[in-house]
Amino acid sequence: MNNKKRNFLISGILLLIAITFTILVKVVDVKQIGVNNSSIGFATLNQFIFETTGVNMIWYHITDWLGLIPVFMAIVYAFIGLIQFIKRRSIFKVDKEIILLGLYYIIVIALYVFFEKVIINYRPILMNGFLEASYPSSHTLMTICICGSSILINKKLFNNKITKVINYLSIIIITITVVGRLISGVHWFTDIIGGILISSGLLMTFYSLLSIINKENY
Repeated sequence: MNNKKRNFLISGILLLIAITFTILVKVVDVKQIGVNNSSIGFATLNQFIFETTGVNMIWYHITDWLGLIPVFMAIVYAFIGLIQFIKRRSIFKVDKEIILLGLYYIIVIALYVFFEKVIINYRPILMNGFLEASYPSSHTLMTICICGSSILINKKLFNNKITKVINYLSIIIITITVVGRLISGVHWFTDIIGGILISSGLLMTFYSLLSIINKENY
């Protein structure tokens, strides 16, 4: 099996794991432990982690503001694609990596909207008096997807020094967001895990497609 086939196999496995885990969250150890007696899957585990970490709104606000950086990064890549389109006067002459990245962003946003409508879990606490959807952690999902894809395409767009700076920054943002979102107490533990699994599947799929359209050895 060559590398490209193996990449797609891994992508499929990760996506299957993410889907399976999401289903399990709805059916395994479901109890009314949430606010307003909302039903939560993996209740025993989630309650234990929540009671251990508690609620820390400082980390909530830190990760909230930090989440603006991946959004800014996505806007930068979109702007790069727009400049290429204007200069080259054809969407087909825009770098294939940028076009693929744009399609990838659309899928990520579509998933975000999907999970806002299809409620898997509700938050452990009320936010401004309202009970909000909690699964998967949208900050975890968006940060890993955007920062992770940034790491994969930067060497195509920037010189080595800029690439290293952005990549290190991306890794730091991902780490702080995942850990900070968990200890903030605004998500259940399985919300964070779900965000990691779903984004990993999407990111690996992006990587697999990138390895096909780019001649370099990804």
